[in-house]
Amino acid sequence: MSDTQTFLETLNQHRQSMGPEPTWIAARRQAGAARFEAMGFPTRRDEEWKYTDVRGIAQGNFALADSADFSQATAATLTLPLEAYRLTFVDGVFSASLSDLENLPEGLQVLPLSKALEANHEAVGGPLGRLTGVEFSPFAALNTAFMEEGAVIRIGAGCVVEKPIIVQFMSRANAQPTMCHPRVLVEAAGRSEATLIEHYIGEKDAQNFTNVVGEFMLDRGAILQHYKLQEAPLGDYHVASMHVEQNRDSRYTSYSLNLGGALVRNDLISDLNGQGAETNFLGLFFGQDRQHVDNHTKVNHNAPLTFSNENYKGVLDDRAHGVFNGKVYVKRDSQKIEGYQSNQNLLLSDRARIDAKPELEIYADDVKCSHGTTTGQLDEEAVFALRTRGIDEATARALLTLAFAGEVLEEVKLDVVSERVELAVAGKLPERFNLTGLVEAASALNEPG
Repeated sequence: MSDTQTFLETLNQHRQSMGPEPTWIAARRQAGAARFEAMGFPTRRDEEWKYTDVRGIAQGNFALADSADFSQATAATLTLPLEAYRLTFVDGVFSASLSDLENLPEGLQVLPLSKALEANHEAVGGPLGRLTGVEFSPFAALNTAFMEEGAVIRIGAGCVVEKPIIVQFMSRANAQPTMCHPRVLVEAAGRSEATLIEHYIGEKDAQNFTNVVGEFMLDRGAILQHYKLQEAPLGDYHVASMHVEQNRDSRYTSYSLNLGGALVRNDLISDLNGQGAETNFLGLFFGQDRQHVDNHTKVNHNAPLTFSNENYKGVLDDRAHGVFNGKVYVKRDSQKIEGYQSNQNLLLSDRARIDAKPELEIYADDVKCSHGTTTGQLDEEAVFALRTRGIDEATARALLTLAFAGEVLEEVKLDVVSERVELAVAGKLPERFNLTGLVEAASALNEPG
């Protein structure tokens, strides 16, 4: 049996145990399965997957979880200590006990996809799959075939959500690895404003597969701060396909913070469809051991007078492999746009590797665009300068490494997130760096009182 057929067989067995579902869901599920069967898993012969080998996923034997059991005590240690509205999934299954959706403000809806479909499946059917269809990639098609659970977030016109919305996905160390294919659907009406945090975390020995599709629709003047904090266990596989649609004067900011996972692939696309629309992509990825982290981004300037800025940084140690492929596309007649892109990478080991490919594709003549990428090691002159001030070599190298990452982290608006990432990076640096205590001390000094 081929790798593709193994997944389809799991799908067929699961569908036999499911109850009746609306005709449009069944039709889309069938279309997703057919497209996945036709495409198969991508190989390194495919240009978009040239540097990423997904055989670990394709040849995996993944089951589907049927419960959301998870230790409350363990969950408490993994959850972000932040006052927020919280929607929690365990191996893709909704957990009511680990969620907190009390006292939502007027104009805000936060629902698991299953509940949203029960309440009004027709209202979900229109936007779901409109931005990321089965043609996008084999993984998007696979997600559509298995689509069953996820998050539906609707923010009404003029609604300003004061507290963050956290959608957290927890991974268990199961006897048999599991897979899940969640959806994240966000509809932000005109002049609304919200902060969304996607958080991926789990038990240390988990070896599961998460294949998520996110669709974000921002109406005129909407503002969305979107954090994707990926701290999955080092045995997990993580594939994400995210598509943003922006209308006039909307503003979207992505903070893509990748720390975990054995193999990670992030696709992030933003369509700037109205004048005044602005998108910002800020990314930090840290790899160690044999981790593989692949970031593909694309900004489509489909309207004049739009703005985009992208800054991704990678820190790679041991035999880790990073990929960055960023593209700025300027449509014909999309004049007076600005599009900036930067990718910088720091290699802490001679065996670490980065493949970087920044791209500009421009069909208008009155634009301001730039792109660039750099890869290197720590500046030995800077190390020496710190040592002349009484700092030992190990600490000097650690400080410079964290400073490199800090250029992205200083843009993070939520202290609990930036401190979490700082401590994670400090803790993952080689022991010779011994920086964790220093970061904790610095954080304590900044606390009031």
